[in-house]
Parts: sequence; C-alpha cells; structure tokens
Amino acid sequence: MSILKVRKMANIKQIKAARELLGWSQETLVEMSGVSISTIKRLEAEGGDLGGRPETGEKIVGALEKAGVEFLDDGQGVRLKPGGLIRGRRK
Repeated sequence: MSILKVRKMANIKQIKAARELLGWSQETLVEMSGVSISTIKRLEAEGGDLGGRPETGEKIVGALEKAGVEFLDDGQGVRLKPGGLIRGRRK
C-alpha cells in the first residue's frame, strides 16, 4: 500500500473511529500494529491526515483492516466488513 493510498483512505478521525468500533484501546492498537504507544498518542492528538512515516500508516491501517474494519472511500467513515473477524482484546 502506498503512502498516498494510506493518507487518502485513512485519516486520524477514521483511525479513532475504527478503534472505537472494535472496542480497542490505544494499547491494543499498539499490540496489533507494532507501532509505539507514543506514536499512536502523538498521531491521535494531532488529528487531520495520517502523518508520519509511510510504514507507520501502513501498519496502523493494516492492523485495523485485518481486524475487520473497512475504511470508506469518502474519507469520513469506517465500518466492519461483512463477515469480518474481530481480533484483539476489547477495551
């Protein structure tokens, strides 16, 4: 996945919404994505587009997608994929 695609399809509001949809804490996202807690906290505090290194965005989006989240093309929403399997601990 290219950085352009990650930034186009996912922003911080969507990342937060996806976490909430799954019932994931920031710590669970850390465990599932391999991204540090300080990076997750910084990105979520900044808001806006998903910044940082391309690999970071790919890891975050990938973990959420693997858990069954679909990022909507409108750049505004998220939903669970039909038949998606939710993995990871709940809040």
